[in-house]
Amino acid sequence: MEKIKIGIYGYGNLGKGVEIALKNNSDMELVGVFTRRDPDSIETIFDDTKVYSAKEINNMKGKIDVMVLCGGSATDLPVQTPEIASMFNVVDSFDNHANIEKHFNNVNQVSKENNTLALISCGWDPGLFSLNRALFEAVLPNGTNYVFYGRGLSQGHSDAIRRIKGVKKAVQYTVPYEESVKKVKNGEDPQFSSVREVMWRECFVVLEEEADSSKIEKEIKEMPNYFEPYNTEVHFISEEEFNKNHIGMPHGGFVLRSGKTGENTKQIAEFSLNLESNPEFTASVLVAYARAVYKLSKEGKTGALTVLDIPIAYLTNKTQKELLNSTL
Repeated sequence: MEKIKIGIYGYGNLGKGVEIALKNNSDMELVGVFTRRDPDSIETIFDDTKVYSAKEINNMKGKIDVMVLCGGSATDLPVQTPEIASMFNVVDSFDNHANIEKHFNNVNQVSKENNTLALISCGWDPGLFSLNRALFEAVLPNGTNYVFYGRGLSQGHSDAIRRIKGVKKAVQYTVPYEESVKKVKNGEDPQFSSVREVMWRECFVVLEEEADSSKIEKEIKEMPNYFEPYNTEVHFISEEEFNKNHIGMPHGGFVLRSGKTGENTKQIAEFSLNLESNPEFTASVLVAYARAVYKLSKEGKTGALTVLDIPIAYLTNKTQKELLNSTL
């Protein structure tokens, strides 16, 4: 059986997660990692992984079926996804919810012009949580969706902090307000006026020497879309404390739909995740959807897609008979 040829663009935590995930999928093979750093400086998880300079990407046309983009949403993906979608089928994990429509339109235009297929905003939120929001709303049209994250480390928000000048290391944890969760699960159908009532953000930052902590704290708290809408706490800590307490990458969360069917019949639907490694799980989602992109591209599909546009059966390497007997 011919394997699906995958490329990884960007080799941070998410890129490493994709490298690991591909080992768990026998119908796929990793062509190589593409990095903006010196390829000789990269230590991969597996010894047989090939590493190329990002400048060599033009030479790989026709040799990669799907390129999995592992850059950050703040500054990388808005540029990289359209650029690389002009050459390859791609999957990205763009997670700036406020700008998803703009990103979709930019990528869609480029992909259609170049006959490629691009799946954007794939992961667990946006991604799997998006699927469940849509599913629960369709099943319980008379109701309200609620989403809670954490306590857990957000890759995209942590990356956004690290882009600030003067920041050496940083992580950001999303924390739900327990009282708000309790109200939803009790079927009280609370109407929260803003996300500030649902969850808050806690940041731990290591500064470069002579960096201005007050200036950086202000820049974090006022960052549009990422931190400005939330109550945010910023803690400046030593590198020693950071390395001791903030290297792990747990996360999780849940989607809840509180609704009614009959006049006095309450229904609660829930989908939840409890993750030891946020990047490894996100990477596993990207790899499953890369398979779907490959299948759809073989059918002649072009342009941009989201997870809402893809049948679940396209994510697996099982036949319809196998799905009928093992899943339904």
